[in-house]
Amino acid sequence: MNIRLEEEKDYREVENLTREAFWNVYRPGCTEHYVLNQYRTNPDFIPQLDFVMEEEGRIIGHVMYSKAEIVCEDGRVMPAWTFGPISIHPDYKRKGYGLKLLNYSLEKARQLGIGVLCMEGDIDFYRHAGFVVASTLHIHYHAEPKESEVPYFLAQELIPGYLHGVEGTYHTPQGYYVADNHPDAFAAYEATFPAKEKRLQAGQLLQFCQGCGMPLTRESDCGTHADGSCCYDYCTYCYQQGAFTSQCTMDEMIEFCVGMVDQFNQGSGMNLTPEQYREMLRGFFPMLKRWRHTKG
Repeated sequence: MNIRLEEEKDYREVENLTREAFWNVYRPGCTEHYVLNQYRTNPDFIPQLDFVMEEEGRIIGHVMYSKAEIVCEDGRVMPAWTFGPISIHPDYKRKGYGLKLLNYSLEKARQLGIGVLCMEGDIDFYRHAGFVVASTLHIHYHAEPKESEVPYFLAQELIPGYLHGVEGTYHTPQGYYVADNHPDAFAAYEATFPAKEKRLQAGQLLQFCQGCGMPLTRESDCGTHADGSCCYDYCTYCYQQGAFTSQCTMDEMIEFCVGMVDQFNQGSGMNLTPEQYREMLRGFFPMLKRWRHTKG
């Protein structure tokens, strides 16, 4: 086994590896390979922490790191860092390669003076590399209420005491949203790879309609593209035959959803008032693809 810095000649092979590693794992299809493709020219990219893992001369793993930031409660913006995608070829998963690659890269990050890493991931895996739920370090996730303990938002101090006396909110770098922000460019890039079937399946992250926030738990919940194929971004009520079923503003969509607060409470076990539900949606909707660049 050998771990080394990625070289330009590796780019396409590593992107294909990343695509194979993530396809249908967290969502139908994947975007991680395009994130990697675009990140290499992003000023947040850290080339000194861009590693490939080889076994018998074959690239079987890869990890990259990025600059990020924590917005502190007192208004300061504090340097932070993140990593990912971290990819292991499907033939080599669950054999310890991922943890070896991660631990190697963490030591290199520590040597570079990186103070804290924040990331979204499975605590059952990442605790073996020293990560904890970030709220225990008083770092909140931008997409969740501050009082929430978000089990998938993790952090690790690489410099002991780096977060001493700090409370703040972590914001995922915009580079990770590149496929959502530039869907046509992503589609053109994806078309350069062999076709693969997208599937909505058990074990994936819960998918939400990117227009109204409705959970998408089966293919009949999903909308359709112009060719009639399943659209995994929007629900059947928001999107049909490649077009939105109604033209409305984000605020109008929020008010429509507030009218269904009783159904939400019944399904979630919560007991929100319409005002509380409206406030929650105002925090959630700007992260949905349809509304990400709008202001109401």
